[in-house]
Amino acid sequence: MARLYLVRHGRASAGWDTAVDPPLDDLGREQAAATASKLSVRLQEAKWSVADVNAVTSPLLRCRQTAAAFETVTGMSAVVEPRIAEIPSPVGVEMGDRVTWLRRAMQGTWSELAARDGVTYGDFRETLVAWARDIRTETVAFSHFVAINALIGAALSDDRLDIRSVDNASITVIDVAHDGTLSLVEGGAEADTLIR
Repeated sequence: MARLYLVRHGRASAGWDTAVDPPLDDLGREQAAATASKLSVRLQEAKWSVADVNAVTSPLLRCRQTAAAFETVTGMSAVVEPRIAEIPSPVGVEMGDRVTWLRRAMQGTWSELAARDGVTYGDFRETLVAWARDIRTETVAFSHFVAINALIGAALSDDRLDIRSVDNASITVIDVAHDGTLSLVEGGAEADTLIR
């Protein structure tokens, strides 16, 4: 059995409807530092050395900056993993309308989203879940709200997009059995707002 720590990035300096790849804002950097310290303690309590743990990050800046705080505290290096990136932007939806699109999408299921808005979203989820099922060593992954929700849903056999409103810099824990079965151990702290 392997344990997967899913860390949502710290608060970004801009919303999903105003910037494609914003950095963290001041609060986001504080959140990243605090989460890095908490995670370091948890790994020490589990008696895992740096050599026992893999760290990966979404290629997007807000996740890489959140991972950088963890790297500073632990001395580890996070490898960029494109399969845990943000949900793809919808084709034909203007930047200012992206949050409206996502809020609508979050009211349904992955199956409905793939049928309505294209196979890209079904592929996004399947690729993400397949990545998680292949984990064989303790892993810390710095990712995004929708991606983390997709993995929570896979662990709970739930097709809904909005299973949990995971907060910025929160830690969600999933166990991965040798056969690839995902089990939710701990849901990350919940956010006051759905999307930021």
